[in-house]
Amino acid sequence: VSQKKGLILNYRDYLRSPLFPVVLTVSSYFIICIPFLVCDIMGDRWGWVQQFKIQPSRRPTASTLLHCAGVTLYNHVFLVLPASVAQWAWRPPVDLPDLAPSLLELIAGVISNLLLFDFQYYIWHLLHHRIRWLYVTFHAIHHNYSSPFALATQCLGGWELVTVGFWTTLNPVILRCHLLTTWVFMVVHVYVSIEDHCGYDFPWSTSRLIPFGIYGGPSKHDVHHQKPNTNFAPHFSHWDKIFGTHADFKVN
Repeated sequence: VSQKKGLILNYRDYLRSPLFPVVLTVSSYFIICIPFLVCDIMGDRWGWVQQFKIQPSRRPTASTLLHCAGVTLYNHVFLVLPASVAQWAWRPPVDLPDLAPSLLELIAGVISNLLLFDFQYYIWHLLHHRIRWLYVTFHAIHHNYSSPFALATQCLGGWELVTVGFWTTLNPVILRCHLLTTWVFMVVHVYVSIEDHCGYDFPWSTSRLIPFGIYGGPSKHDVHHQKPNTNFAPHFSHWDKIFGTHADFKVN
């Protein structure tokens, strides 16, 4: 019994570490990218998949895939990891709640975090497109590709990655979310971010599952990479519609 209790305590120590959310999000990112990466590599050999390609004539090359993977790894090794280790050094381990949140609380918490992030990033994104110095200095690297693909999701400048990471870490604290809700939000946020950039509009895409055009999804974000003065919101579509930056068209 004591041995089993010791194993549980060791497991709890891993979960309480400030490094755990980093490991969770980074591993989730590369794992979720894999199916989309396979679709890109298979190309025309998987015709049943390519029918959902938003820009079928444009596919990522091996060099672009390696470039994006390299930028992502560089940012995480030299920015995210040192910041996490520093946080680990001064921040005490978090307490694990005894009870899990109800399903309704978890869903409400995840949606609330996504909506808050959507507002924050809409403003950040709009400013970095409207102010040339911000765009050239920080955001331009993400627009190297007018036809996005999964591995381009985190092909970002260090400033943008740190900013996005700051909000996704801070927002659950602001909203006073349960720790499990925070972790679920982080994974869901990674998934929908990759889906927005994947370059495929599958029948099971989030934007097709959520009715009334509430959610933007890969088609809307694909338009942003083709026409960068439109569709600034990362997930939902209401801010773009309110401020007149929404666009439905596709460029072939």
